[in-house]
Amino acid sequence: MNKIYTVIVAAMLAGATYDVQAQGIKMPQASSAQTITQEFALGKITLTYARPNVKGRKIFGELEPYGAVWRTGANSATLVSFSDEVSIEGNKVPAGEYALFTIPGAKEWTVILNKATKQWGAYEYKESEDFLRFKVKPAKTDKLVETFTMQFNNVKPTSADFTLAWENTAVTLHLTADIDSRVMASIDEAMKGEKKPYFQAAIYYYENNKDLNKALEWVTAAEKANPDAFYIKPWKARIQLKMGDKAGAVATATEGIAIAKKIKNDEYVRLNEAIIKQAK
Repeated sequence: MNKIYTVIVAAMLAGATYDVQAQGIKMPQASSAQTITQEFALGKITLTYARPNVKGRKIFGELEPYGAVWRTGANSATLVSFSDEVSIEGNKVPAGEYALFTIPGAKEWTVILNKATKQWGAYEYKESEDFLRFKVKPAKTDKLVETFTMQFNNVKPTSADFTLAWENTAVTLHLTADIDSRVMASIDEAMKGEKKPYFQAAIYYYENNKDLNKALEWVTAAEKANPDAFYIKPWKARIQLKMGDKAGAVATATEGIAIAKKIKNDEYVRLNEAIIKQAK
């Protein structure tokens, strides 16, 4: 009965909001909505949720009881969609859209990805619809987080941190993506074509600790095709420096400075100067 009553009250409140808006009165939502799209690996992650405020209340352990399923926000269930496969805390998650629920605890939280995405809160939540459950440890924040916040941090090509924080609690999930074999295959295939991606391939090899001799060969080919390209020189110099060729790196960076000064690009003057400083 309590469950049915809660759903009815929610529907009445929604109706009341509609009536007020229909009368031409605009009022701010108690819990503001936010949608975040984060590029990650070869795809995107999109998060849609509502952000309640503390408002002087005790949140975890009281307003949101320990051991109870929480919508992880306010209003409709929080949604997270992945355009490509990712791993969350080591658990593979296929591309798709999921409802994000959590079960807060004083020393441990349960994070849930649920397949039923059309829900209001957690009132109709069913464990049988879960795609994934795993546990994480919460941490204390340095200061009060008034507005419930979820964000992506430390975003790198194949790893990122996803953190949710409210009141004095923060929970961080570690995301990874295994894309190397796909990128390498695409480079190999592209190199068979007429227009070879020498520059992009060289950067990938450099940043992912691949064959540096091949990276140097490719960046040199890109340089020959476009000798006045200011953006190629620092990358070639970085590759040479990583290979231990300090003299070659300094020579390339010096050439890069001359090109950058000619086109009055101060940023690339500084980039090349930094490489020279590192080589000495």
